[in-house]
Amino acid sequence: MIHIDLSLNPSDLSDQLKTFWALSGEKIMNIEKEYDPAKGSPVFTVNGKYTTRGWTEWTQGFQYGSAVLQYDATGENAFLAYGRNQTLKYMAPHLSHTGVHDHGFNNLSTYGNLLRLMVEGKTEYNEWERHFYELALKVSGAVQASRWTPIREGGQGFIYSFNGPHSLFVDTIRSVRILMISHKLGHVLQADNDIRINLLERGLRHAKSTADFSVYYGEGRDKYDIWGRTAHESIFNTNDGNYRCPNSQQGYTGRSTWTRGLAWAMCGFAEELEFLDTLTDDELSVFGTRDEIMSFMLKAASATCDFYIEHTPTDGIPYWDTGAPQLHKLGNYLDRPAEPFNAYEPVDSTAAAIGAQGLLRLGRYLNQKGDSTDGTKYWQAGLSTAKSLLSEPYLSTDPRHQGILLHSIYHEPNGWDHVPQDKQIACGESSQWGDYHMRELALYLQKLAANANYYTFYNCLSK
Repeated sequence: MIHIDLSLNPSDLSDQLKTFWALSGEKIMNIEKEYDPAKGSPVFTVNGKYTTRGWTEWTQGFQYGSAVLQYDATGENAFLAYGRNQTLKYMAPHLSHTGVHDHGFNNLSTYGNLLRLMVEGKTEYNEWERHFYELALKVSGAVQASRWTPIREGGQGFIYSFNGPHSLFVDTIRSVRILMISHKLGHVLQADNDIRINLLERGLRHAKSTADFSVYYGEGRDKYDIWGRTAHESIFNTNDGNYRCPNSQQGYTGRSTWTRGLAWAMCGFAEELEFLDTLTDDELSVFGTRDEIMSFMLKAASATCDFYIEHTPTDGIPYWDTGAPQLHKLGNYLDRPAEPFNAYEPVDSTAAAIGAQGLLRLGRYLNQKGDSTDGTKYWQAGLSTAKSLLSEPYLSTDPRHQGILLHSIYHEPNGWDHVPQDKQIACGESSQWGDYHMRELALYLQKLAANANYYTFYNCLSK
C-alpha cells in the first residue's frame, strides 16, 4: 500500500523538477540527432537507445508532443520549432488513421498542445495556424468516433480497439477526450445517409461502457470482482451485442489487473470529471442528467484510484500486473518500495506516471467539491508517487540513455521488453508513452507550484 506523505506540496518538488527538465531536454535532442524516422515511430529503448516495435502507430505523437511540453516548461524556442515542424511533417497520417483507438494520444499530444499554447498566449497568434490545428482535432475526433460497436446494455456502445469490433480496451478512456474536443470545436461525425452523430454523446456512451465493463466494483460480478480492479479488454458478441468475458492483451489474464490499464482508467475518468464542469446541463442532456453522468464517472475514478493505492508498493510504483504469477516469491512486496531489479517480476513506472496524474486530478476535483477526506488522500498519494518518479532509480540521469523514465514495460506476456544480460527480468528501459506522461506529470506539477494556469486537455479551446 502506498505510504502517503500528508505534508508534501507541489512546491517541495521544485528542485527535482528543475533537474528533470534539464535532463529531459538533453534526451529529446539526443533522439532527434540519432534516431532515423524512416524506421517508423520510436517505441521503447533497448540498451538505452530508442528502437521501433511494430504493432500499431500510437507513439509518434508522444515523441513530438514531448518537445512541445519541454517548450512549455522551459521557454526554449528550439523545442517549439522542433515540435511544430515535426508535427507538420509527420503527423498528418495519424489524423485519418482508421485502424487505431489512439487518436487522443497522438493528436492531442501534438496538434492539441500546439493549439493550447496559442490559446494560452505562449506562442504568437496566427489565425490560419489556429484553424489548421482546430481542423486536425475535428477530423481526429470524428475518425476515432467512427470505430463504433453498439451493444445491448442500455443502448450503449464503445469505440473498439485495433483487435476488432468485439474488443473494448480500457486504454481508450483516456483517448476518448479527442471526441470531446472535436465536439466543442463544433464538429460532428457525418455518417451514411448524412446522419449527424453527436461526438459528445458518443464519447459519454463509450465512457459509460468502460465504467460498466472494464471496471469492477465488488458487487458480485464474478469471483474476482474487487473494488477498483480493471480488465484490459472486454469481449462482446457482435452478433447480438452481448458482453461475453474479460480478457487481457498486455496483462497476465483477464482476471488480474494490468496496472497500466488501471492507470489509464484512473487518469481518463478523473480528467473527464474535470471536463464535465465546463459543460452546460443542456449539452449533457444528449446522454442524460448531470447527476447520472457524474455518478458513474466518479464511481469509476474513485474505485480505480482506491485499488491503485491498496495494491501498489509503498513508494507508489506498481508491478506490471497485480496478479503476475511470481509476485508471491517477493514476499510482502506491498509493504516496502518496489524493486525494479528483482529476479521475478518487472515493475512498470509508466503506470505510476499515468496513475499519479489521475490521483492528483481526482484529489483536486474532490477537494474543490468539498470532499476533503478523499480529496486529500488522492492528492497526497499522487504527490508521493510523483516524488518517487522524480528520483533515481526511475529518473534517468545517464546522458547516454535516451529515455527519461526508467523501468517501463510494454508487453511482458509477449516478451518484447529488453532483459539486460546480467538480469532475469526486463528493467532499465524507457518508452515514448512513459516519457511523455512523465513530462506531462512534471508540467502539471510545475504549473501548480508556480500558481500558473491549471493544465488540462481542454485548455486548447478558445475562451
